[in-house]
Amino acid sequence: MRTFAILFCMVVSGLLQGQVTFNDQDLETLAKREQDAYAGKLFPRHTERASNYDVRWYRCWWNIDPAVREISGNVTTLFVPGAPGLDSLVFDLNHALTVDSVRYHNQATPWLHAADLLTIRFSATLPQQTADSVTVYYHGVPPDNGFGAFTQGTHNGAPVIWTLSEPYGASDWWPCKNGLTDKADSVDIFISTPSAYRAASNGVLKSVLQAGTNTVFHWKHRYPVAAYLVCLAVTNYARYAYQVPFYADTLEVVNYIYPEDSASAATETGSIVSMIQLYDTLFGIYPFQREKYGHAQFGWGGGMEHQTMTFVTSFGFELLAHELGHQWFGDKVTCGSWTDIWLNEGFATYLSGLCYEHLAPTWWTRFREVRVKSVTAYPGGSVYCADTANINRLFDSRLSYAKGALVLHQLRWLMGDAAFFTALNNYLHDPGLAYGFARTENLKSHLESACGEELTWYFNDWFTGEGYPSYHISWTQPGDSVLFTVTQTQSHPSVSFFRMIMPVQFKNASRDTLVRFLNTFSGQSFAVRIPFKVDSVIFDPNYELISASNTVIGAVTEFTGHSFLKIYPNPATDKLTFNFQGFPPKDPGKISIYDYSGRLKDEFYFHRETEITINTCKYSSGLYFYLLTRFGRPITGKFMIVR
Repeated sequence: MRTFAILFCMVVSGLLQGQVTFNDQDLETLAKREQDAYAGKLFPRHTERASNYDVRWYRCWWNIDPAVREISGNVTTLFVPGAPGLDSLVFDLNHALTVDSVRYHNQATPWLHAADLLTIRFSATLPQQTADSVTVYYHGVPPDNGFGAFTQGTHNGAPVIWTLSEPYGASDWWPCKNGLTDKADSVDIFISTPSAYRAASNGVLKSVLQAGTNTVFHWKHRYPVAAYLVCLAVTNYARYAYQVPFYADTLEVVNYIYPEDSASAATETGSIVSMIQLYDTLFGIYPFQREKYGHAQFGWGGGMEHQTMTFVTSFGFELLAHELGHQWFGDKVTCGSWTDIWLNEGFATYLSGLCYEHLAPTWWTRFREVRVKSVTAYPGGSVYCADTANINRLFDSRLSYAKGALVLHQLRWLMGDAAFFTALNNYLHDPGLAYGFARTENLKSHLESACGEELTWYFNDWFTGEGYPSYHISWTQPGDSVLFTVTQTQSHPSVSFFRMIMPVQFKNASRDTLVRFLNTFSGQSFAVRIPFKVDSVIFDPNYELISASNTVIGAVTEFTGHSFLKIYPNPATDKLTFNFQGFPPKDPGKISIYDYSGRLKDEFYFHRETEITINTCKYSSGLYFYLLTRFGRPITGKFMIVR
């Protein structure tokens, strides 16, 4: 953890507040564009046959002319057989591409390319756990999926080609092992392109060599990487860089920007320095610190978190923060199933909120308010994505992004900052998860370990459960204690009750205080000492919780001569009678007794009764309050016990 970065963030916070704007539609727009971009690429062509080997390294040589929509080259894969008897290798490769040859030990080897699978045959079974390699030579025009995995466009008259492979689009343009089970330990990417252009990709730019009229860019990446996070972008980029200091070390942030936009982009991309330092403070050092972070501009209206080289169309504060956050949550630790896509998108959304909290705090509450209103705009929907074949559901801004982020924020609210951020750091640095894949159960385990409590109830309610609660509070203030009752309704039948710590604010014109209450059942009554006269009660004033349609009503506070309620004798000695003369005969209710300090002493329920007599012998002498609740509306008063 790097404490100096917080001090840095505090300094730049004042500078950023005047520059950062908040757009209520940013997240919705981002998610919608990701829906569009990934359309047509949802159905995996990867089969279980590819699970019997482990990819260690890809060496990719690609010939790219951005003026011509096609690709050619070769991909060498270093792999290790994971099971005995392996006599063939299966890669994912779209049928639109043509395989020219396959070389194994520098000899041609048989292959079959059908049904978007490339199967390579070996003359003998390969020894288990022994590294081997094979090279595929191919060419062709990748399929056009609209905003597809391999796209050609123009900017200011100049041609550009870029890739965007999430979730299964990588095999639309190169032979690889798709899916969420295996990361290559490293990649070397060589891109040969006409010398008027620059090529951006993953890792570190190791060399730029002339080869006749072409230039060859060699990008070297030495961290595990999922196939969908491998990228290339080629055009006449302008390039500039920042240095992010970390003690005696620095991280280079390179920016490949369209020349016509480079001047304006330079005024916006600088915010990435404080964002990186903030995330470093909260979650540990940038996961790919030995190499670089970067942006490459492309022609699609959103962003894509390619490992070490995010592709962006513009340079807004929230977009940069969101895609940078993916380097920790999505790239270093990747969701192990698209049903758990919130482990990527929910986290990245919440991290953009943390940037508002620390770097532009004016917008932090607004960030949460907009997400809460988005989530509660409809009564159903869970964070768990059961239908990964539905593009609109997978990249749903309301559920995968906003609700996922708020589920994290509620966990922080419940656990406290120390336990919450400890859990996330342990999750990111877990040797079984770091630079690999994770499921929600892995995150849950770390959260439980950090807070020392079992959280199955929380994930049942908020991860797999649907909907949200509505809270209805009625209150009164006899003396210096506020008495109130909370009832809860749910927007969806999948959850019968949402257990939660509620924030309630008590205030008047000059004073206020915020108190937390654990709400464990509907109809629960509370009492709290408030050392001033309260004129208003506000539920969740800062949007800490996912809830909507909440109501707060003040209680009836004048009881002298009440026609429907009489209590006697008052003062009492050994018994006290509540007489309900004006109550309808089937009107249920509850009486709660509190001592002067606000502690609950007793509760009594009535239904058809016209009066209830309680034994007061067990009460010591003094002043007591009663709270009578009928139809959720409380009536309060006080009585004395004398001996």
